[in-house]
Amino acid sequence: MTPRIRAEALGVRFQFDRNQRVVTPNLARLRRRGTEAWGLRDVTFDAEPGDAVGLLGPSGAGKSTLLRVLAGVLVPDAGRIEVDGRIASLLSVGAGLMAPLTGRENASLLGVLAGLTRAEATARIEDVRERSGLDDAFERPVSSYSQGMRARLGFAAADLPWTDVLLLDEVHEALDHEYREVVEARAQEIVAAGGVVVAAGHDHPLLDRICTRALWIDGGRIVADGPFEELREQYLAHAHADGTPTTPR
Repeated sequence: MTPRIRAEALGVRFQFDRNQRVVTPNLARLRRRGTEAWGLRDVTFDAEPGDAVGLLGPSGAGKSTLLRVLAGVLVPDAGRIEVDGRIASLLSVGAGLMAPLTGRENASLLGVLAGLTRAEATARIEDVRERSGLDDAFERPVSSYSQGMRARLGFAAADLPWTDVLLLDEVHEALDHEYREVVEARAQEIVAAGGVVVAAGHDHPLLDRICTRALWIDGGRIVADGPFEELREQYLAHAHADGTPTTPR
């Protein structure tokens, strides 16, 4: 069986001069020493069709960096990444949305940016409206939206019918209970069809309902790979003993 995702010795390096990437807050302390830091180092894993992977780890561990590499937003400085299939990603609330434009206009724009023709993007606008549940707000500027409304629009616009790989980075935590169920159902549908879901967040009960496998990441490295429920309990026990803030289950 061909993996949907194959990552080999991935490395992402952050450097601290004006021409380099912006460093994450947890790495900013290194700026004073005028050095560099690896956001990911020697990350290797495969995700097979039907895998639903939850990323565990404290803030700054490298979860978001890994998701951005999978989405093609970041190019790794070391190693290689292969993703087989069409990717839908929601990596931050409001990512890619233009605040002055309406929900309708943003849905069309995001469709074209996802690779659809203008006609294809236009043809699916009413589907995006219905799936977002925004009703009349769909015709209002996104600048008037709450965080939850932006997450609804972003997910409905990004998730195409033929999505093979769904990437979620904590944005589901901005959603209300009703729409979380929509996202969970879609994730399960993608997995059942032989796709892959990779999700990161601190809401472990929600990840419980989506994920069957976990990658525990710390310091930019994978420290464990195994069944989600088992690793979640180990991670929480370790985090509490270490004093690392976590969202209690």
